[in-house]
Amino acid sequence: MTRNLRLLFLLVAVVLSAVSCIKGTNNCTIAESAKVATAAETSFFQNYFSTIGDSSFTQHPCGVYYKITNPGTGYNPNLCSTVLVKYNAYRVGYTTTFDSNQSASGVPFTLGSLIVGVQKILPLVKAGGSVTMYIPPSLGYGSQDIRDPNGNTILPANSYLKFDFDLLSVQ
Repeated sequence: MTRNLRLLFLLVAVVLSAVSCIKGTNNCTIAESAKVATAAETSFFQNYFSTIGDSSFTQHPCGVYYKITNPGTGYNPNLCSTVLVKYNAYRVGYTTTFDSNQSASGVPFTLGSLIVGVQKILPLVKAGGSVTMYIPPSLGYGSQDIRDPNGNTILPANSYLKFDFDLLSVQ
């Protein structure tokens, strides 16, 4: 081989190697939210936990309270990950769910498409893990009623939420 051909071959190999490293970024454009709970929302949860006599939850800097019941052993998700989850969603103080998926196969979501509170806490567990989180309205569904297809309110505006998540897998 001539020297120029070897240099060209080396240059192509270096470029291909660099490009193969870039593919892991997935061209994800989902930005992390800077939202945080208000002082009143944080106070609500402090009073709630005091009233029920449970001090086992950790406060995240954003204002979500959480307890990891199983840390898992797989991969941690990021905002661009597709997560396969089972979950139950409640209004704080209620025992019936307003949303749930307990299918053995779970349901897929892009983490960045979920409410901010879940975006902040789910990355703290690995695939195979479980977490309970308490989410204030500003990091949940906010000041809008959530309605079913018939127009019935299934979640009133400014609801405080509790989620139980099983993170089945991360892609």
